[in-house]
Amino acid sequence: MTTPTSIQPSELPATIRGFLAAHAARDVDVAIRAFTPTAVVVDQGQTFRGSDEVRDFLRNAGAEFTYTTELVGVRRIDGTRWVTVNRLEGNFPGGVAELQYRFAMGGDLIAELVIAP
Repeated sequence: MTTPTSIQPSELPATIRGFLAAHAARDVDVAIRAFTPTAVVVDQGQTFRGSDEVRDFLRNAGAEFTYTTELVGVRRIDGTRWVTVNRLEGNFPGGVAELQYRFAMGGDLIAELVIAP
């Protein structure tokens, strides 16, 4: 079993760093390029499969709210899996949330992203 290692954000794969920046800026066209064509995203109990569904997720997730995102933690699980902890503050119910973004890479692209508290 691999022990997760805390790392600096600059040590994340460039694809994940680029995705996080594009997602925070709500730039769907840039964010979608970070994913494999068969990528899977899981958020709030919903699963999105493939480029079309992932693009819809990126376009619509949280669109009804205004919020900021701050990267507050980063861990490397192994050579293909990474976890970021993102603090969101905004006008959504509760106003503040820390979410883990669990990434699994497929080569240089994101094959899976699971978002959960």
